[in-house]
Amino acid sequence: MISDSAKIFIYSLLISAACGFSVRVVLTLTKQMWANTLQHTISFIMLPVITLSITFVISGNIALALGMVGALSIVRFRNPVKNPFELVVYFLLITVGIAMAVKIKYGILLTLFFLIVVIVVNLIEKFFKTKGLNIFSISFREGNINNLIEINSTEEINELENSSYLIQIIKEKDDINYRLVSDSKTEIEKIFKKYKNNKLIKTINVEYN
Repeated sequence: MISDSAKIFIYSLLISAACGFSVRVVLTLTKQMWANTLQHTISFIMLPVITLSITFVISGNIALALGMVGALSIVRFRNPVKNPFELVVYFLLITVGIAMAVKIKYGILLTLFFLIVVIVVNLIEKFFKTKGLNIFSISFREGNINNLIEINSTEEINELENSSYLIQIIKEKDDINYRLVSDSKTEIEKIFKKYKNNKLIKTINVEYN
């Protein structure tokens, strides 16, 4: 017969896995497409579960805890993170596992708080976009999942410098390089067609998602 402590542990494992999966679902729904892979899905589910298991094993045993810290110190994340937010998500999942080991409701509340923040910020961004405003710029790594255009010009182009799609500008003498990204292929095509025959333009490179 399963003991009460074993039942609590199994219940905690299931809740931890559910919290990790809910994080993955909300990130995908809010267009954080870097999380929309099989590897990330499994990682999000397993990371809080593994952390919870380790915390349960070493709790109340100082000698075992020190030994586990030494063993885990050799573990490294070999894959570079795409952006700081991804690192925050990993840290969240680890913390959820630890919180679950202390009290299940702590892990659930932490997960709910994170999900609410992500959803609210996403709704705020959408609201301002309906007003024609982009309150958040696109990072360099995020640009990799969008459509990108690089324009090399002999002179400054004010319209490009004031564009909401601009993420990088490099200015040298007689050599101005603009990098713009958008999740809309149509918008990038409009920019390309507008400047492809411009006499100031040296080169235009376009990458579609």
